[in-house]
Amino acid sequence: MRTLGRHAVMEGRFRHRRAELVYDDAGEGPLAVYAHGGFASQAVEDRMGLFDWVPVLDRGRRLVRYDTRAHGRSTGEPVAGDYTYTSLADDLLALLDHLGATEPIDAMGASMGCGSVLHAAVQAPDRFSRLVLLIPPTAWTTRKAYARTNRTSADTIEREGVDAWLAAKRKQPRPAVVADVPTFPPTPAERVLPSVLRGLALSDLPSPAAISALRQPALILAWVDDPGHPLSTAEALADALPHGDLHVSRTRADIRTWGERIADYLTRPRTE
Repeated sequence: MRTLGRHAVMEGRFRHRRAELVYDDAGEGPLAVYAHGGFASQAVEDRMGLFDWVPVLDRGRRLVRYDTRAHGRSTGEPVAGDYTYTSLADDLLALLDHLGATEPIDAMGASMGCGSVLHAAVQAPDRFSRLVLLIPPTAWTTRKAYARTNRTSADTIEREGVDAWLAAKRKQPRPAVVADVPTFPPTPAERVLPSVLRGLALSDLPSPAAISALRQPALILAWVDDPGHPLSTAEALADALPHGDLHVSRTRADIRTWGERIADYLTRPRTE
């Protein structure tokens, strides 16, 4: 057992579709679930210091954060179809079943996790109360170039090894707003990483028409000057979601307020 702030964190596990998925469970109260970004894990995100979850726990929420299949402590097989957004959304819904969630829950996701949350919400809207979408990824018109890059990266890893891919990535400029955030190697094992990349290359967010049918309040948190998480996606989501609320950060100091913003959003009385 470890702690997050003053809250004890317990580890849980369950099996689903060729994988054992591992999650962290902390706090008491209404359930909120968080899905991390691609190639990371809960431990890596904590070491990065990017998002602060203590305010959510302090405001009376039970917080479950899980390692996506093949990421961190979770297992996964080299099957590209296992890593599409729709498949990852199925993992999220299976986690809710495992947790015994019978009431609508709050769901949060960053980047790849944002895709998981949106697809799960479109597939099973009655299971969700509020959505928090952090750094939405490339989507629709900006997705094609990302998909090409991912397929090329998968080929590079298989041909030259993961170190060659990482060397090329280190030459790419980082968004200034998070330039001081430490970087870490990808958590999926090298034997699975090409499949993860190809699965993400096959993915896109739900269509704007499908998103516009969602009635949950949704907080969208974005930052600027990041081609992998373009502001255009966040703005399009804010336009499509009937109850979307967009906040854009232009400094690292403002990103540090996201934990409190999320806590405020999740505990704000619903007016609709």
